[in-house]
Amino acid sequence: MNNRTEYISTPRRTKDIIARHGFSFKKSLGQNFLVDQNILHNIVEAAQLDDTKGALEIGPGIGALTEKLSQTAGKVTAVEIDQRLIPILTEVLEPYDNVRVEHADVLKVDLHELFRQDFEDVSKVSVVANLPYYVTTPILMKLLEEKLPLENIVVMIQKEVAVRMAAAPGSKDYGSLSIAVQYYSEPELVCVVPHTVFIPQPNVESAVIRLAVRQAPPVHVEDEAFFFDVVQSSFAQRRKTIANNLKSRFFPGEGRERLEELLAEAGIEPVRRGETLSIEEYARLSNVLHHAGIR
Repeated sequence: MNNRTEYISTPRRTKDIIARHGFSFKKSLGQNFLVDQNILHNIVEAAQLDDTKGALEIGPGIGALTEKLSQTAGKVTAVEIDQRLIPILTEVLEPYDNVRVEHADVLKVDLHELFRQDFEDVSKVSVVANLPYYVTTPILMKLLEEKLPLENIVVMIQKEVAVRMAAAPGSKDYGSLSIAVQYYSEPELVCVVPHTVFIPQPNVESAVIRLAVRQAPPVHVEDEAFFFDVVQSSFAQRRKTIANNLKSRFFPGEGRERLEELLAEAGIEPVRRGETLSIEEYARLSNVLHHAGIR
C-alpha cells in the first residue's frame, strides 16, 4: 500500500472499486468521494493526529480518508450509514488492524458509549470527516452539544456553511450558527476545495474547517438553552432590529418599555441588528433577561 498509485483516493482506484462492486451513488445520502491526495493530507494534518490519538470518521465512503487516518492515528472508528459500503470498507481496509467500521446512523449513535468502547486507551480524540452537505449542521451540533472529550473536529463541508461558522460579528455571514459553533469551539478555515476533486462532482465548492473544541465556553451564561433561544430569536428576521425581534418572541402583546429597560441594562441599543452583537453581548443580554424572569 506504499505505492502512491495504490491509494484508494486516486481516480483510477476509486473508479475500479466502484465498478468491481457495482456501486451506484445515492443522491439522498450526499455521496461524493474525494480523489485528491493533497486535500486528504491537508485534512489529516489539520487534525493534529499521532499514534497516541484516536480518530472518529463519519461517512467514510469507500475509505479514502479512513486509509490516511489509519496511517496516522493510533485508533480509527468509522461510522457509515450505507450498508452497501460495509463490504467494500471491509475489503479495502483489511491491511489496517487499527480500524473499526460500524454500520450506523451517527445521529442515532450513543457517542459517549462509543468513546468508552473504542477510545479509552488513547490520549485524545478528533472527529475527521467528509460530511454529507444535507446533514452537516445536525451532525456538528450533536458533536458539540454532547460535550464529548474531543480535541478537534476537522470536516469538509459546503464552503458557504464553513464561512458562516467562522464569521465575525458585523459580516453578512454571521448568524446564530456562527455563535453556536463559536460558543463550543474556535473555528478556522483550513482550505477551499474545488468540486473537480470529487467523484461525482458536487455543484458547489467545499471547504475544510477545523473546530478546536473549547474546554469551557468563552462566556458565562446562566442558562444555555435560554441563551441559544435569545440568539435564535435575535436573527428571526435579519432586517428587523434586535428590539423588534425580541419583542415578537418574549414580549408579545406588551409595550416596548420593559424590553428597552432590559436592553439598556445589558448595554445594547434597541436599534441594533442581531448580526452586530458579539457573543459576549449575547451572553450579557440573555443573563439580564433571565434574571428578570423572562422565559
